[in-house]
Amino acid sequence: MITGTLKSKVDSLWEIFWTGGITNPLDVIEQMTYLMFIRDLDDQDNLRAKESEMLGLPFDSMFKDELEVGERVVDGKQLKWSVFHDFPAELMYSTMQELVFPFIKNLHGDKESAYAKYMDDAIFKVPTPLMLTKVVDALDEIYDIMSKEEGSDVRGDVYEYLLSKLAVSGVNGQFRTPRHIIRMMGSESRRHNL
Repeated sequence: MITGTLKSKVDSLWEIFWTGGITNPLDVIEQMTYLMFIRDLDDQDNLRAKESEMLGLPFDSMFKDELEVGERVVDGKQLKWSVFHDFPAELMYSTMQELVFPFIKNLHGDKESAYAKYMDDAIFKVPTPLMLTKVVDALDEIYDIMSKEEGSDVRGDVYEYLLSKLAVSGVNGQFRTPRHIIRMMGSESRRHNL
């Protein structure tokens, strides 16, 4: 169970999404998960590079110098969290939307894999560059705190906390029924005199 500073930072991140217009708790958790995955890819790539260097082994980064993303060939290094998080807001946003997200959606070459099927419906929903900057900064702070809490399953605790927020959101009525569904239900009940 997370407590103290980490819990406060996760709550603050949740609030950034909420005030930025992403109010469906499922969307908040989904977007957080995608962004954490993107950050983790960079961390893992950096770790593997250091290990390969220490062992004198060749290393083939997933962020190659020339990386094909859709129809474009780009410098893969700009898709790394540790690089794009320092971009100006507009550039970070366009990089995330046009390059990073398509890159992670097609990361696994096998279109029939479980990963590909899950990521096929992935949508980047952060609506503005300013909000993305706030989210990236907040996630960096959360990762800094998690890195200091060694010896426990902090990542698992964070996900459990997010899921508990999902449960509380349902109890507090924070799930919104779309208006067209409400109108349809109303017209059906009137039609059947319910």
